[in-house]
Amino acid sequence: MPSVEHTAQLAEQLRLALARLNRSLRLTHAAADLPSSQREILMAVARAGTVRLSELANEEGVNPTMLSRIVAKLEASELIARSTDPDDARVMHVSATAKGLALRDTIRTERTDALMFALGRLTDEQRRTLSVATPVLESLVVKLRERDQ
Repeated sequence: MPSVEHTAQLAEQLRLALARLNRSLRLTHAAADLPSSQREILMAVARAGTVRLSELANEEGVNPTMLSRIVAKLEASELIARSTDPDDARVMHVSATAKGLALRDTIRTERTDALMFALGRLTDEQRRTLSVATPVLESLVVKLRERDQ
């Protein structure tokens, strides 16, 4: 069993590597005029389909006031649309517009292309290692979400 010190070191290295990777992938040309907070909320809304603002705030870890500002800017850019819940007019939903979905698709393509470029410069052994590690990373996501519940 690994020591607590070794596990803490691995956690720190993994956190740093994932943060750097995420920052590198956020540098897309398609949404260069959108701040990263707006870009990531658009991506989350597009992924969810239609989502309540309160659920979006929880899922993305954004306070409701800040989320409301971000949503207003995305709505003004015609990237997302708001609608009220048919059963409760106090509840607000958001969904991506066709323009928002098109931008999301372009961002995803750019990010995939960037990863493909980088993967193409790795050795076969490094790609195999990543292939084995990817399901482990997915299980980390599940375990982190279980922790927050």
